[in-house]
Amino acid sequence: MTAKHEPEPTHDPSAAAVSLGLNAAIRVCLFDMDGVLTKTATVHAAAWKQTFDNLLRRRSVRMSQPFEPFDEVKDYELCVDGKPRADGVRSFLMARGIDLPEGEPDDPLTAETVQGVGNAKNEAFNELVRTAGVQRYEGSVRYIRAARSAGLRTGVVTSSANCAAVLAAADMAELFDTTFDGNDLNTRKLPGKPAPDSYLAAARALDAEAAQAAVFDDAQAGVQAGRAGGFGRVVGVDRLGQAEALYGHGADIVVQDLDQLLVTR
Repeated sequence: MTAKHEPEPTHDPSAAAVSLGLNAAIRVCLFDMDGVLTKTATVHAAAWKQTFDNLLRRRSVRMSQPFEPFDEVKDYELCVDGKPRADGVRSFLMARGIDLPEGEPDDPLTAETVQGVGNAKNEAFNELVRTAGVQRYEGSVRYIRAARSAGLRTGVVTSSANCAAVLAAADMAELFDTTFDGNDLNTRKLPGKPAPDSYLAAARALDAEAAQAAVFDDAQAGVQAGRAGGFGRVVGVDRLGQAEALYGHGADIVVQDLDQLLVTR
């Protein structure tokens, strides 16, 4: 977890929060990364598909069963979106009725274990990032810059273990006062989303109570975490046409891009 300390704003923070489409009590904005800040949700989905399809093909041949591929929309949303890598593996395998041993963190990419499958997915993701790069959502960049200009502090909360590399590739690292990622989850032995622990840890790092912080997430598990943590504002970001599901899991408001919140001032 990384944190930076900046001087306190000299203007009225309540008016600033309202101008950003937030509650007057909000002092901190906490953003999920993939799908909110960067266009890496589709990269993750592609990496999951490559990994799971390889596993499913091998099993279909070995067991003489039909091959049912990973669905990059339905399976991604329901099983892996917003979750720590190993939790996503377990969730999808459970949905398919597949029982694999847990394995060890350093299992090879070909190992048919939870950890081996997770390692294969991480390698596939990193290769896609290396070959295609990372794009960012410019509406999110505009919103974050407006929030920082208004004196609010900002943080990234992601289950990804590749947070630093992705933010650097997207030229966004300097926009945030703190980050909390999958490495921090493992180090602190905390549960990932939909549990609120990662968001709560980031809020504490910025000297804020949950009621003083807003959560911005595009995953159902993420908005559920924001609601469970008692955060002052839970903003769902609808990139996949799942506004109803985001509301159902705890979002106070759903937008298609963050700069829409600026338009409503």
